[in-house]
Amino acid sequence: MKVANDIRLLGSGHFHSLMIIVLCYQSLRLLGDAFASFEKNCVRGIQANRERISKLLHESLMLVTSLNPKIGYDNAAAVAKKAHKEGSTLKEAALSLGVLTSEEFDTLVVPEKMIGPSD
Repeated sequence: MKVANDIRLLGSGHFHSLMIIVLCYQSLRLLGDAFASFEKNCVRGIQANRERISKLLHESLMLVTSLNPKIGYDNAAAVAKKAHKEGSTLKEAALSLGVLTSEEFDTLVVPEKMIGPSD
């Protein structure tokens, strides 16, 4: 319906203000109905799987950026490449490469500190 309304406006040759208002109203109504249906059928009742979110957050290869100040870009890139290639975590890769201790890694990689502005 939305596409048909757009085509009617373009193909009419005359831009009658009343027709434009009616067609815009129809399009907005259609869009509103679509959002209401999406909320009712897809969004309502969704629960976050907090365990899965935490696991994915803490195993993200993007966290390697927090290692740069301590071990440098080249070592951090090597850690990320190794973890990606082997399907391991950044911590496992960093420990096996010997660039950080477990305690150093835990101190440097704190995702919660990376999600907001730094002071």
